Amino acid sequence: MNKNQTIQIIGAGLCGSLLALRLGQRGFKVEVFEKRPDLRKVDISAGRSINLAFSNRGIKAMNMVGIQHKVEPLCIPMHGRMLHDIEGNTLLSPYSGKENEYINSISRTDLNALLLNEAEALNNVTIHFNHKCTSVDFENNRSHFYKYEDKAEFSKPAEVIIGTDGAGSALRKSYYLGKKFLFSFSQDYLTHGYKELSILPAENGGFKTFKNALHIWGRDSFMLIALPNLDGSFTVTLFLSYEDGEYNFNNLTTPERVTAFFSTYFKDALELMPNLLDDFFKNPTSPLGTVKCSPWHYKGNTLLLGDAAHAIVPFYGQGMNASFEDVTEFDKLLDENFTDWESLFKAFETGRKKDTDAIADLAIDNFHEMKGHVNNAIFREKRNLEMAFEKNFPKSYASKYALVTFNENIGYREAMLRGRAQDKAILNMLADGDIETPLKLDNKTWLEHTLKQVQAETEHILEEDRIAKNMQH
Repeated sequence: MNKNQTIQIIGAGLCGSLLALRLGQRGFKVEVFEKRPDLRKVDISAGRSINLAFSNRGIKAMNMVGIQHKVEPLCIPMHGRMLHDIEGNTLLSPYSGKENEYINSISRTDLNALLLNEAEALNNVTIHFNHKCTSVDFENNRSHFYKYEDKAEFSKPAEVIIGTDGAGSALRKSYYLGKKFLFSFSQDYLTHGYKELSILPAENGGFKTFKNALHIWGRDSFMLIALPNLDGSFTVTLFLSYEDGEYNFNNLTTPERVTAFFSTYFKDALELMPNLLDDFFKNPTSPLGTVKCSPWHYKGNTLLLGDAAHAIVPFYGQGMNASFEDVTEFDKLLDENFTDWESLFKAFETGRKKDTDAIADLAIDNFHEMKGHVNNAIFREKRNLEMAFEKNFPKSYASKYALVTFNENIGYREAMLRGRAQDKAILNMLADGDIETPLKLDNKTWLEHTLKQVQAETEHILEEDRIAKNMQH
């Protein structure tokens, strides 16, 4: 590829700043345009998720650009889900039976700022803030911008334009409105929205509740979650229907109703949140949606990456990790002998789209699991059995969650297919009495025998799925 060409990146969020850094490291001339102010100088977090779950696929990307040692101090390890029942009792459900497998809570702003600093330190990378992309003339390799500071409109050419401008992508909108080629696009919203709240630090600056877990108050049709921050606070998120149920976002309109709702369903959380009403009425309620589209590219001129190509709901903690993995997969192709961008873009989408479709579907599945299934006895039995398998036979078994979250060299689609088959096998065998209960989790001989049963049933389910798929074709 010609290193003298200019690569224009629209959007300097997590995906765009990582891509700029990596392409800059490779010697490309990179120009980035971001519609928001510089987050290192202005607080622009309102309404966006403040912290994120950072795991192996993201760590792989940070190692690729050589900055994981700088990212690590920004992380708080979360070893499992801390489940809060309606009475306020808690149970820690580990993410894995292996000690080295956990996820991390990380500040979106801190991580984005680090990536921007690293990218800007390269003399072949330029970043412009307060520049809104209004449209992209993808046939003539030119982007149109509005500059907030002086209200000027201008256009800028580039040999390659990459849209990393999120779920509301201007490049994707230009594809859709341009009608120059067959472009498929879907945006599906959940009936639930979300609102950011907070648990403030204790008076001594410490954490008011257990630090190293993702806290979940699952209540079947809605839930509350909390992730820790370095300053001793927790970012709390309420996921609730807009209009269904006795309490919903449309009818939580008075301090009395909000207090009654939290007193009924999240009593132990409410005790930690004297600031609840201020947060609730100050912070926006935002929608939750999934974006799928194709193709992600037009000829060799333009490409969609990250949320611009495949925005997902946040319930697997994989939105950022999937976008970072886009960059690592794209980077791999730069080492292959492609002679033009179009061939590379086509290969990237062909290899990647099946995985991003899979994680989008898994994120919806996990929404239902987190708000309801985690409280079911049979689900807990399955998790306890999987923990024992992972602990005793670490090379022979990984749960669906572990395949997705901790096995960064397995694609999302493969993780989904195998993980779903394992879930089905264990749940069916528990329901049918093929796995005897109570579980003998301390008996290694029993565990080994049961694991072989589960593996055989999993392979049987996978084979049935393969046959069904072949018959459809």
